Amino acid sequence: MLFYLFLLFAVMPIVEIYVLIQVGNAFGALTTIGLVLLTAALGASLVRSQGLSTLMSVQTRLNQGEIPGQQIVEGMLLAVAGVLLVTPGFVTDFIGLLILTPATRAPIAAALLKRMQLKVVQGQGFSAGFGGDFQNPQGPFGGTQQGPFRQGGQDDGRTIDGDFERKE
Repeated sequence: MLFYLFLLFAVMPIVEIYVLIQVGNAFGALTTIGLVLLTAALGASLVRSQGLSTLMSVQTRLNQGEIPGQQIVEGMLLAVAGVLLVTPGFVTDFIGLLILTPATRAPIAAALLKRMQLKVVQGQGFSAGFGGDFQNPQGPFGGTQQGPFRQGGQDDGRTIDGDFERKE
């Protein structure tokens, strides 16, 4: 993970600067700046339209009673593509356009979804949300974990049902 962060924050800006200098030498500074601004505007527009279609797909899957895992991951990828396209530079624009294209985004999303599901099943890196991870019967503040996410997942009959009323 540290290696990827190093690539992202150290090597990527150097590559971007090199490419911008080369394009500037070939086409001129004003043309290069215009191209960078054009790709940012075009990318933002494309991300918006693709995002709306992905949102509609999520809504359709939810209405059918299905879990829209693939579409949610594609939505996250669209957010990443938007950031990459708005970031000045041609390398990030190229990567953003690859992610933005449905033909390449769908396989990337499927691979990421499969990897996330594998981590959840193996209990590596995702928490249950209320009181620790799936493998650890101990809650986040010590003691034994209570509720639906404790070891074994069986209800012990200690559920308390109640109503509340908010008073000002």
